[in-house]
Amino acid sequence: MLETIWFVLWGVLWAVYFMLDGFDLGLGTLNPFIARSDEDKRVAYNSMGPFWDGNEVWLITAGGVTFAAFPTTYAVMFSSLYSPLLLILFGLIIRAVSFEFRGKVDSPAWRRLWDTCHFVGSFGPALLFGVAFANIFQGIPIDGKGMLQGNLLSLLNPYGILGGVLFVLLFVVHGALWLAIKSDGDLHERAGAVAGKLWWALLVVAVIFLVATWFATKLYLNYLTHLVLFVIPSLAVAALLAVKVFVVGKSWWKAWFASSLTIVAATLFGVVGLFPNLLPSSLDPAFSMTVFNSASSPMTLKIMLAVALIFVPIVIAYQVWGYYVFKDKITDEDLASEEAY
Repeated sequence: MLETIWFVLWGVLWAVYFMLDGFDLGLGTLNPFIARSDEDKRVAYNSMGPFWDGNEVWLITAGGVTFAAFPTTYAVMFSSLYSPLLLILFGLIIRAVSFEFRGKVDSPAWRRLWDTCHFVGSFGPALLFGVAFANIFQGIPIDGKGMLQGNLLSLLNPYGILGGVLFVLLFVVHGALWLAIKSDGDLHERAGAVAGKLWWALLVVAVIFLVATWFATKLYLNYLTHLVLFVIPSLAVAALLAVKVFVVGKSWWKAWFASSLTIVAATLFGVVGLFPNLLPSSLDPAFSMTVFNSASSPMTLKIMLAVALIFVPIVIAYQVWGYYVFKDKITDEDLASEEAY
């Protein structure tokens, strides 16, 4: 029972991370193509400024839960997926540095350098997270010793790349909606128009991914066994369609929340389909890391659950307060502040 509870928490933490940091990664990916001036870029940077580092707390939490609740899975994951995870880490570091360094020198060339770093540090993790999770969904070629029988290129298979493209599109639509919320004038109009156009690409890729998942993975087995679980992918589809409805109606906050629900439900679709696996092996099901053969001791799980029940609500309350405080659009006064990016 404790193992199942922690599996659910593990999935929810990843879903919340993708929902929150998704708009940062998406906007960072989109920024070079949607911003026409340095002021536009600064609006984009400052729309993310109060949130991006807080959003990454959920990544640390998800990784920490994997380490503490499922240590064997953590060990196998960080050995078998070492290359993509290290590239993700480098990308996130580059992105974090770009926020701080971009405005340190008053030079167009200097700003272009860090804008490029910000793009790479946003697009790279978005793509690689999708590649990594798609490979987990279809199974990773790990042997009985937890060693990967392949390399980074073997992870760049058609289904893995499709998952990467899906994540990128989910995040750029999410980011465009956030920029539409936080900006005014021409930039606001462009952001809304881009969100509407990219939505069609997202819809096509999402449909292809769902169909490919039927043939490339065993995720649907849990759903066919327990039909009530189909509420999760149905919710993802309904939320995705709601995004378009709200974009057409120019209800940007509603569209962003619908996009958030799409990301959460899409993530949970994969996580629920995995159960009881955490890292299924494509070589032999007996080599798979599950919630039962890789969990910590019951005492450890009980102590961690008590800690989580105390501190996670505190983190949520703090972040809700932060989003409320910085809910308004970015103004010229904000850009003129010494604390602005």
